[in-house]
Amino acid sequence: MRETASAGITRKGKFRGFVRPTLVAILLSSAMVSEPFLTLAQAQTYSFTNVAVEGNARVDAATILKYAGIARGQSLAAGQLNDAYQRIFASGLFETVDLVPQGSTLLIKVKELPMLNVVDFQGNKLVKDEKLTELVKSKSRLVYNPAQAEADAAQIAEAYRVQGRLAATVDPKIIRRSDNRVDLVFEITEGKVVENEGISFVGNRAFSDRRLKQVLQTKQAGFLRQLIKADTFVPERLEVDKQMLRDFYLSRGYIDVQVVDATGQLSRERDATFVTYTVKEGQSWKIGNVSTVSEVEGVDAAEFAAVQKMRSGVTYSPSIIENNIARMENLALRKGLNFVSVEPRLVRNERNQTLDVEYVIKRGDKVFVERIDIEGNTTTLDQVVRRQFRTVEGDPFNPREIRQAAERIRALGFFTDAKVDAKPGSNPDEVVVNVDVEEKPTGSLSLGASFGTQSGLGLNVGFSETNFLGRGQAFSVNIATASDTKDSGISFVEPALLGRDLKLKFGLTYNETNNASALYDTRSIAFTTGLEFPIAEQSRLELRFKAFQDTISNVTSTAPLLIAEDARGSETGSGLGYIYTFDNRVTGLNPKSSLLFRFGQDFVGLGGDAKFVETTALAVAETKVFNEDVTLRAIFEGGAVNSFGGYDTRVTDRYFGNGKIRGFDTNGIGPRDASGDALGGNFYATVKLEAEFPLGLPEEYGITGGVFADMGSVWGLDNPGAVDDSAHLRAAVGVSVLWTTPIGPLRFNFSNAVKKESYDEEQSFDLTIATKF
Repeated sequence: MRETASAGITRKGKFRGFVRPTLVAILLSSAMVSEPFLTLAQAQTYSFTNVAVEGNARVDAATILKYAGIARGQSLAAGQLNDAYQRIFASGLFETVDLVPQGSTLLIKVKELPMLNVVDFQGNKLVKDEKLTELVKSKSRLVYNPAQAEADAAQIAEAYRVQGRLAATVDPKIIRRSDNRVDLVFEITEGKVVENEGISFVGNRAFSDRRLKQVLQTKQAGFLRQLIKADTFVPERLEVDKQMLRDFYLSRGYIDVQVVDATGQLSRERDATFVTYTVKEGQSWKIGNVSTVSEVEGVDAAEFAAVQKMRSGVTYSPSIIENNIARMENLALRKGLNFVSVEPRLVRNERNQTLDVEYVIKRGDKVFVERIDIEGNTTTLDQVVRRQFRTVEGDPFNPREIRQAAERIRALGFFTDAKVDAKPGSNPDEVVVNVDVEEKPTGSLSLGASFGTQSGLGLNVGFSETNFLGRGQAFSVNIATASDTKDSGISFVEPALLGRDLKLKFGLTYNETNNASALYDTRSIAFTTGLEFPIAEQSRLELRFKAFQDTISNVTSTAPLLIAEDARGSETGSGLGYIYTFDNRVTGLNPKSSLLFRFGQDFVGLGGDAKFVETTALAVAETKVFNEDVTLRAIFEGGAVNSFGGYDTRVTDRYFGNGKIRGFDTNGIGPRDASGDALGGNFYATVKLEAEFPLGLPEEYGITGGVFADMGSVWGLDNPGAVDDSAHLRAAVGVSVLWTTPIGPLRFNFSNAVKKESYDEEQSFDLTIATKF
């Protein structure tokens, strides 16, 4: 236990040990000085022939006289003596100061502040002494300053406040020691975390409270309040929330929206807050007529109009305008037209709630980028931040490009905050771009266990780092084992090869299965590498190479197909492939809808035994309806393995539809041999239709509902023999419960197979990690 302080300072700034005697001293000295001299000063000035100092031990007399500013023989009035007193006391070196006139001598009597012997903290559990020591400026072997102790107490209280502990109190107290020394003790009462017990909105008509809560950084406390930190009240979040609400409405056409206020009121017990946001929505506007004009001689407006992608009738959004301006300005740069800017001019049509948009091509100011300064990055290398800029030193300054660079920096996920602004440079036609970032942890280490109805008890360990060595690289290692499977993998991604938007990828995987779930064992080892690059604003292409070795062993079935595949032993393969991706989830024009499309092919046969072409496709369309409270989603997924050169596919090459159609077990659909063992198929196709909606529970619980209908099939063998490998349709319907937890989004599916074959294996319930497309 630490020693309890006996006398000192209260948190409210009343110094029981020092201030009251000092105030008395001030009054006494003022009386002693002013009474003889005020009357005298009305008629004449006064001067001392001698100034003496008394009571000083550490501070020499010359220093005190310098603070006083009084010279021998100097003519003084009473007000000047008071100024001298104030200067000495303001030095922060003395506990008391008295000015005592003694005839022609002025005696300056001081009592020095004590030295700090020990600075200690009591009552702190959540914040360690080492952290608090860094926060305070009062240090051992320095002069004790009551004002600084109060400031340090406020700094400690602020550290607790940002953690949501608004009820925390900090009392600085002193313990007197010998030789004019004191121990300074900060007595801390940490208090409880102040959580948001309620979040409400005033003035919202178009969107429900539930929908608007999803936009906010601030969350409402639920029954997982001990794990969820987003429901801790942090006043600074309110301003961020106001901007996020405004951006949400603007992106949906509400150009007159105002977030009037965001207030957090403490409960009487100071252990909870109630946050209220006041909104004036206005009306939603749509795009009317769109036109482009040029005010620059020799620039054809029609050429610029051809690259913009805005049409009449769509809901207005600032991002639509920004995207089109960026396309036009990029065209100007490609044509070598520097200092050309595009200005949008909007005209309201009140009658039909539309906005006519006119893009005006004009000459901009000739301003250059002098330099780009980056601060706050202790781990992340400067080059990781700098490559988010399309502008370098010496280029023409484009404010829109700087704003877009700021968004790209924030999208990296390496920083809690990133501020980018431009300030005047050393010349009138130059600016300095300042980047101020605040880093956050980017690595994770996971140790855990899992249990599955098919895989049994499993253990897994993983490490991932999205900003490896501060270079912006992604590196991960995962090892997972279960009763009948072993999976492990290593991956590495360099996101900016040669400083360009070119991703270099490496991956190595190892997979083992035993015959607990099938009457054979498999082992697969694969290596992949690839390059990914953009080919359009919303499209990317990946070129890749892969090599693998597959082994089938321990076949216990009497099925001829499996015996024949096992007899071939280990087989190797290698090939080249590509993946095309279109994704408008971030840059799409409609914030309510999105589309993701992937199409890829691998041509295996460059070397080794395997010879086939594998084609895969995925399409996901999503939209929000009923004021965005309900999400509708349609998913198509398919694949095909076409062998050539006399090669017959094996179970390690084929699809099994695992998890593709809910309502069926692992390896539950597709061709089977006479013993019931799954053989997989060369082809599969599935269609999933699903809806997610609120259940009426408090939003902070993170629980929503869903319904789904899945259909599809797995089929096709190279040499089926007596096996039925036809494309029989399977279908299932069901309901889901989705729960957003601190460990990840969980999905509970309750299914019923409505279309099946007699040999299919069903599964009425499964628990999965919810997939975010």
